[in-house]
Amino acid sequence: MKLDILAVGVHPDDVELSCSGTLVKHIAMGKSVGLLDLTQGELGTRGSADIRMQEAEAAMRYMKAACRVQLQFKDGAIENNFQHQQAIIECVREYRPDIVLCNAPEDRHPDHGRAAALVADACFYSGLPKRVSHRNGIAQAAWRPKAVYHYIQDVFLKPDFVIDVTAFIEQKRALITCFKSQFYNPQSTEPETPISSPFFLQSIESKMALYGRALGVAYAEGFITRRYPGVNTFSDLI
Repeated sequence: MKLDILAVGVHPDDVELSCSGTLVKHIAMGKSVGLLDLTQGELGTRGSADIRMQEAEAAMRYMKAACRVQLQFKDGAIENNFQHQQAIIECVREYRPDIVLCNAPEDRHPDHGRAAALVADACFYSGLPKRVSHRNGIAQAAWRPKAVYHYIQDVFLKPDFVIDVTAFIEQKRALITCFKSQFYNPQSTEPETPISSPFFLQSIESKMALYGRALGVAYAEGFITRRYPGVNTFSDLI
């Protein structure tokens, strides 16, 4: 399976919170999108790994993503080491995405920044033929995505570019609510957390509104890139 976009999150809801509007927009355009979760989010205060896997599956179906892969790294133990890189390299070479989206380079949760560096480095090494990997006993060909972009998460970061997702805000809201165990649910009896408040979800949309203001639209999602993007003409810029 060849993907146009592979969206990677260290926790199963990272992608939905941060860039799912962009993903459903591209799926509507006919692009193929896959999801890759590094952990099951088992250290989360609310819910459990089993519940989050069920929620992740529901979100994948609603998004109409082509696949959702779970690497089952240990939550809270993300390291930019050979073992973790190799698992990601195998996925990148199997699905050959043109674009990879991954965690913010810095954020409130320490796993996010570590995962950002891990995924970016793995995408680079994936393009080296002498970095050998196998899938089902067969040697994989090298593959390097054309671009790696970091979505923005809890900490407010200045984006390098933003994408208008105004027409897909309802789908993003629905994707976030797939993770009922984690976010605002007045019927929940589990402990309150910084992300279970209704104000947390309001802050997500407020940030999107601020990013959208630069385009003159209601909502946008922001991205950061290590390598500056290029355009053909001024007409490509809004």
